[in-house]
Amino acid sequence: MKKILFASSAIVAVAFAGQASASEKIKLAVGGYMEQWAGFTDQDVDATGGRYNAFQSDTEVYFRGSTTLDNGIEIGAVIELEGETSGDQVDEQYLFVNGGFGRFELGKNDSAADAMGVTAPAVGPVGVNDGDITNWANVELIDTVPSSGDQNRATYYTPVFGGFRAGVSFADDSNRNGASSYNDKAGTGDNIVSAGLEYKGDFDGWSLGLSAEGENQDEDNWYGAGVNVGFGNFTVGGSYGNVDPDAGDETDAFDIGVSYAMDAAAVSLTYGYEETGDNEVQAVDLGFAYTLGAGVAWKSSVFWFDEEDTVDNDGYGVVTGIRLDF
Repeated sequence: MKKILFASSAIVAVAFAGQASASEKIKLAVGGYMEQWAGFTDQDVDATGGRYNAFQSDTEVYFRGSTTLDNGIEIGAVIELEGETSGDQVDEQYLFVNGGFGRFELGKNDSAADAMGVTAPAVGPVGVNDGDITNWANVELIDTVPSSGDQNRATYYTPVFGGFRAGVSFADDSNRNGASSYNDKAGTGDNIVSAGLEYKGDFDGWSLGLSAEGENQDEDNWYGAGVNVGFGNFTVGGSYGNVDPDAGDETDAFDIGVSYAMDAAAVSLTYGYEETGDNEVQAVDLGFAYTLGAGVAWKSSVFWFDEEDTVDNDGYGVVTGIRLDF
């Protein structure tokens, strides 16, 4: 019996190797983006050590490629490099396997809960929900999808059935890229289980996007949901998130917004709110985007915020600049 099993395994291995060798070798394509912004903020409480910089930038370079085996299965890789970072130069790096069974991802990337989360529409460079407002102002970040970030993890997405798709991720919390406590061998981290469910549908003159997602890490949990409805040139939507930690105060957050797009221009108005214990923060962002050409967009934000904590802080800011996609 052992000889039969060994022979069967060898035949399967040889067959798979033959299929792989018949496919084309993976060639990586280069892509990414560059953002260069200028702006100012007026607020009651300045950042520790001085004011925020008047210029901000963000750049990433992507290397992506795949090959299709003779059996129709696609296998590929994604590598993302940070243009500016104080930690790990590699942002995300993982391989994926696509087929009629769905999609598997293995490597350091976002969880299914993070990837499938739907939030309110916003087109400006700042945003109020997990955006860049903390780059410009001394204010707590509002986040309705507070995932565990880029971790070494395994993720599976089901095929799409009637517009629905589910996903689940598992990580051992070796800590995200750039973390000083990153450990790739001791296995001392807490297990992180993430899951999400999404729906995307286009109908006669309107569209609908829904999501429900959650994550468990040891005794800490968070869950959320979001919805976007598109009709004509308008998109209206919002999201809600709750964090229930094992220790500390519970967090409730939500955002709501509307966007309008016409030809090369788009504008959005978004409101966000978050409460953790006695701390309350709210923010409004008026965003504008205009496509100047293929892969070139001019974007601007006018934002206002108010945070009530041990020291109350409110203020406003204006940001404008260019985003390049390549």
